[in-house]
Amino acid sequence: MAAKSIKIIFFGDVVGKIGRRAVTQIIPQWKKKYHPDLIMANVENLAHGKGITMRSLLEMKAAGVNAFTGGNHIWSKDDPTTAEITSNFILALPANSPLTPKTGRWQTIPVGEQELYLLNLLGQFQMEGAETTNPFFAFDELYQDMGKPKLLLVDFHAETTSEKVAMGLYLDGRASAVVGSHTHVPTADARLLPQGTGYISDLGMVGGQNTVLGVKADIIINRFKGEHIGPFDWPETGPADISAVYLELDPQTGRCLHIEPLHATITV
Repeated sequence: MAAKSIKIIFFGDVVGKIGRRAVTQIIPQWKKKYHPDLIMANVENLAHGKGITMRSLLEMKAAGVNAFTGGNHIWSKDDPTTAEITSNFILALPANSPLTPKTGRWQTIPVGEQELYLLNLLGQFQMEGAETTNPFFAFDELYQDMGKPKLLLVDFHAETTSEKVAMGLYLDGRASAVVGSHTHVPTADARLLPQGTGYISDLGMVGGQNTVLGVKADIIINRFKGEHIGPFDWPETGPADISAVYLELDPQTGRCLHIEPLHATITV
């Protein structure tokens, strides 16, 4: 009998309270439909648009999210490297950032009798406030240090689609899946690469609809018009867009068997 595939739902960047509430509402529906073994989310924008807090992570864990990934804003509020956070949550921080301790550059998640490795990397270009080493060289080193795991999921948090596509092809056959995050706009290129790696350039976001990447639209429009440079603000209620990806991994080979973008709009 063939081994049961490992099913994963991975949410794009969860933005603020409206994003957290949307994830909480949609998970029961998607659990019933997809029966995931694991649910993951990028949380660099979790707490009012930037960074994380203990409370916001607890809210996501209570909703059913098993593991988390970060990005260039992950250090904006509570320190994600504290013992309180690292002992309570599976949180993969950017492995090629000097702010990430060497002992916490990846996470492992039990799945049946196996372990899935979770890795978060930052891109090099146009990443606000991010100091990084080259993610391509960093992956090569980390892959060796991890022992070349069979089951490996990489969240590549990067701005440019060219760098993301290049990374996906570079990791083809080594990572089970490479999912892009950061731009908050879902891409239409989900596919299986030639050597069996599942790939999508960007998962999108979970955040307010009719916003600009989750931020209230008038704030960003005024910035582009040069009329008023005000602080960012994020809606807390109303219609929300939910973007994620559904993955099925082969536990025997580590290859991705299926990748499918998920989208929904709900009111919170």
